[in-house]
Amino acid sequence: MAVVIASDLGKDMAGKPLLRGASFKLERRERMTLSGRNGSGKTTLLRMLAGSASIDHGNLRLQKGAKVALYDQRPPRERDLSLRDYVLSGAKEIVAVERDLARLEKAMAEGAHDERTLKSYAAAQERLESHGGYRWRDGAMATLHGLGFREGDLDRQLSSFSGGELTRGSLARVLTGEPDLILLDEPTNHLDIASLEWLEQHLVGLDAAIVLVAHDRWFLEAVGTSVLELEAGRARFFAGPWHAWRKEQAARELALGRAVERQQAEIERLERFVERFRAKATKARQAQSRVKRLEKMQRIEPDPRDERTLSFTFKEPERSGRVVFELSGARLEVPGRVLLEDAEMWLERGEHVMLVGANGTGKTTLIETLAGKRPLPEGKLSTGHNVTVGYVSQHAEELSGEGSLLDATQRATGLTPGKARALLGRFLFSGEDAQKPIAGLSGGERRRFSLAVLVNSGANLLVLDEPTNHLDLESREALEDALRGFPGSLLLVSHDRALLDAVGTRTLAIEDGELRSYEGSWAEYVQAREARRAAQAAKADGGKASAPPNRGSSKAAPKGEVERTASPEPGGRPKPSKNAVKAQRALERELETAEAALRSLEEELADPAAWADQEQSAGSSERHARAKRQVEELYARWEAVAG
Repeated sequence: MAVVIASDLGKDMAGKPLLRGASFKLERRERMTLSGRNGSGKTTLLRMLAGSASIDHGNLRLQKGAKVALYDQRPPRERDLSLRDYVLSGAKEIVAVERDLARLEKAMAEGAHDERTLKSYAAAQERLESHGGYRWRDGAMATLHGLGFREGDLDRQLSSFSGGELTRGSLARVLTGEPDLILLDEPTNHLDIASLEWLEQHLVGLDAAIVLVAHDRWFLEAVGTSVLELEAGRARFFAGPWHAWRKEQAARELALGRAVERQQAEIERLERFVERFRAKATKARQAQSRVKRLEKMQRIEPDPRDERTLSFTFKEPERSGRVVFELSGARLEVPGRVLLEDAEMWLERGEHVMLVGANGTGKTTLIETLAGKRPLPEGKLSTGHNVTVGYVSQHAEELSGEGSLLDATQRATGLTPGKARALLGRFLFSGEDAQKPIAGLSGGERRRFSLAVLVNSGANLLVLDEPTNHLDLESREALEDALRGFPGSLLLVSHDRALLDAVGTRTLAIEDGELRSYEGSWAEYVQAREARRAAQAAKADGGKASAPPNRGSSKAAPKGEVERTASPEPGGRPKPSKNAVKAQRALERELETAEAALRSLEEELADPAAWADQEQSAGSSERHARAKRQVEELYARWEAVAG
């Protein structure tokens, strides 16, 4: 039975339609992602589903007795609880069952052995077992650990945590409560990459229906099973993974653009005829007929809100020296804690380097030091010849002072009012938007301002700390395109793995209190990281655990050297038989055929006509699911044979 069924949901804001036509059905283990620009109604829809916002149009049905939980990034109101007690308070039903069991056990110890008491005790035990038994609290604590909390954090008062930590605690509380419908608004904020990877796996394994909003493209791809697209007041449901929806969306936009062009050509042809023959008596009737056709024609026009997209490039910067930064013997610290000791790193002209590490390991401290925003306590930092640094902080502190956005732009860039307006227009601040007061800007607007100042700076070294914070998907992709084409040097801190994968050529990782360098892309770094973890696990197990193939170096790089991924070495396994080789090759041929069929089908389904109506959409989704399932099954068989 479906957990939630929505039929033509709609919402008005200030008398104007914000959302129309949101229809979908979700079963358990289905996970729908909401797509749309900032302000398209994603958070409002989540609140409508949670019952905290009214529904102005349509109908919403929930499974009888379904428990709904909303995570909306708001930190907990209570501050006098420990983190452990706060998270466990999200599972009130389970705690109530425990209390019932304790009460019944006390009664039985005092001699109550009547049938009613025994039956109540058995029923309570059964309810507790359905939630994981007496070890359910261990699962709750595992959730906290997965989201980046340590054992020592569990009994700290909530008042001692930062805002980001508190929002992570709120997320843990929602997940611990075992709801039937989970509503998540930007759950990836304030998570490091390890916590993101844990959350992906956790959500995929939950026996619940999930609706979520996120701007992390890898996260959406890993978790989502369907997409509800919200744009310009319209809602459109797509049954399929995120990448398939993006492909269909691109094809739909292309088809719409062609339809607009064809209609515009027809309008121009009719208008020419009318203009030419309106005054001629012999053609007057035909001209009037064409005037009526023009009046009745329903114009195909994209909503102007659909066309406001961010697009920019960095101009060619001046050439710097070969070595941009060189850090040696460095000690980095914050009050009460040393982050890095005797650290070394370098950055060369034209390199795009990613800096990664768990929250609290010192990434922001390091790049602030490199950008000259804080002193280096110990060690030596050398900056190369003709290096101009463009720095974007995590929280957009660059936007300061009073007045309007235009005033702030002139202060930061030195541009004339006209040129400052032109710059702001490229970053979606057009017309009256340039006069918005600084104090009233949203997080996304503050981030776009930071990028506008950065583009104008002409810097040949960009030092960026979480530049995608508060940016929607389209803006993230615009930033990705601009950074990929940037010819200067780049040092980037980000939890957006799609961005890291697109622009990075080397990875600096803060691991176990050391700064290590890995040559290659993000994918190559992940391989090296997993090989390192496997080697550590094997060592901890006394060498009994078998390590995976050697996909990359797992040792710390010697000072001044790069840690490079290594080629796989012979595993020493016995040579497979001829029959095994024959079977493997046959499966490979089957797999190639199945993959070709899947590609052909996906090209066919890229045509919007394949999704013309509900029945046809269901058939298209089923064909795609069958083809994808066949490829996955063949891969599983091939891996078993290839061993």
